[in-house]
Amino acid sequence: MPPIEASELIPIRDPAEALDREHLQALQLDRLRLTVALVLRAQPRGAELLAHAGVSSADDIHTLEDLARVPFMQKADLRDNYPFGLLAVPRTDLVRVHASSGTHGKPTVVGYTRGDMENWTELVARNMTMAGVKPGMLIHNANGYGLLTGGFGYHQGAERLGATVLPVSGGFTARQAMLLADLRAEVLVSTPSYALAIAAAVRDAGIDPLTLGLTLGLFGGEASTPRLREQIERQLGLRAVDSYGLSEMCGPGVSNECLQERNGLHVHEDHFLVEVVDPQDGRVLEPGAQGELVFTTLTKEALPLIRYRTGDLGAVSIEPCACGRTTARILDLRGRRDDMLTIRGVNVHPSNIEHLLLGIDGIAPHYRLVAEREGPMDELTVECEVDGDGSPAELSARVAALLREQMGLRIGVVILDSGTLPRSDGKAVRVVDRRNP
Repeated sequence: MPPIEASELIPIRDPAEALDREHLQALQLDRLRLTVALVLRAQPRGAELLAHAGVSSADDIHTLEDLARVPFMQKADLRDNYPFGLLAVPRTDLVRVHASSGTHGKPTVVGYTRGDMENWTELVARNMTMAGVKPGMLIHNANGYGLLTGGFGYHQGAERLGATVLPVSGGFTARQAMLLADLRAEVLVSTPSYALAIAAAVRDAGIDPLTLGLTLGLFGGEASTPRLREQIERQLGLRAVDSYGLSEMCGPGVSNECLQERNGLHVHEDHFLVEVVDPQDGRVLEPGAQGELVFTTLTKEALPLIRYRTGDLGAVSIEPCACGRTTARILDLRGRRDDMLTIRGVNVHPSNIEHLLLGIDGIAPHYRLVAEREGPMDELTVECEVDGDGSPAELSARVAALLREQMGLRIGVVILDSGTLPRSDGKAVRVVDRRNP
C-alpha cells in the first residue's frame, strides 16, 4: 500500500504516549508501588510471590529494576485459582467478566471493575486513533461478541472515539460480504485469518473488493506475518494495522501499530510495564533481544498481575517512533511459545512456515502444521491449499524443497484443494500436535 500523506498524520490521543523516558519511568514506578500495595493487601498468591523477593511493603520497591527479583506469575496460577481466586476486589465489585478460549484447559477468567472498564475503553480508543480511525467512520466489527474480549473491546473503544459501530460479530460470512458492500464500512475489525475468509466471500459474491468502502483493517487475536498482511491488503483493498493484547491484561488495548510507520506495536506503558525474558532461564534480556514477553499491570483494580509470563515471543525496542510516540514497541512478534514445535531437535515456529508458504505462487494463505510420532521419530507435515490451477505434485515438490532448504529439516507436504482446511471466524488453528494424545 502507498505511504500515508503528510495530511494524514495521526494525532496522539493522550500525552502519556509521548512522554520522555525519564518522566514515563517515574510514572510507572509510582503506579507499580500502588499495584504492589494492592497485591500485598488483597491477592494472596501475588503476595506470596512478592514475599519470595523480600517485598513486604510497596516501600521495598525503589526502582523499576527491583521488579526483576520477583518470581513470575504464570497462566497456571490463574488456572489453579479458577475462577475468582486472584481477584483483588470482592466479586460483587465486578461489572464485567471475560475469559480466554481455554484451548489448553480451563479458561483464564478476568474480572473488570468500573475503573478497569474505563481504562480499557480509553486504551482501545488510543489503539484505534493511532491506527487511523477517525470520528464518524463506520466500523464493521467482525470479532466475536462473547466471553472473548475482541468484540466488546473494539465496540466500546470505537464508540468512545466517536465512530459508528456495526456489531456484526463472527460467522455468517456470506452476510459479512453483503453488509460490507451495502453499508460500505470504512474499517474492518477481525482476526487476520477471518479477514481472508471474508475476502473469499466477497469474491464468491462477485463483488470487486475495490468497490467496497474499506480503507483500514484492524487485525489482532492471532500471530500473522508481513506476507499475510500483504495478502489481506491485496484481497480487500485496505491498509492493514496490527494489534496485540491478551485477555489477562485487557484483551485489545495493550499495544498497537501506528498507521504512519507500522513498524512495531506501541505498548501503553503508562498502564503496562513490559519486559522480555529468556524463555528457558527467565533472565531479563536487553532491548532488541528476542524472548518471551512479560507484563506487569500498573492500573488494574480487579486482577492486578505482577510479572505475568505471556508465552508470546517477541522483542521490544525503546527507540522513539517517527510518529511522535515514545513508548516501547513490540517487534518481530512470532506467536506463542506453546505453538513452537520441536521436531528432531529443530525448533519450528508456525510464523516462519507461514512466511515461506506465502512467498510461493500457487499456494493459498491457508495452512496447518501436523506433528506426529512414527516409532521413535517425530514427523511434521504441512497441509496447505492450492491457489488457482497449479499442479499439486509440482507445488508439493517446490514447497518441500524450500522448507528443507530454509528450515534444515525434512517436512512432509500435502497440497489440498481450495476450501479444504477448516475456516474459523476467530483464531485459526495452525498447529495440530498428535504426539501426546
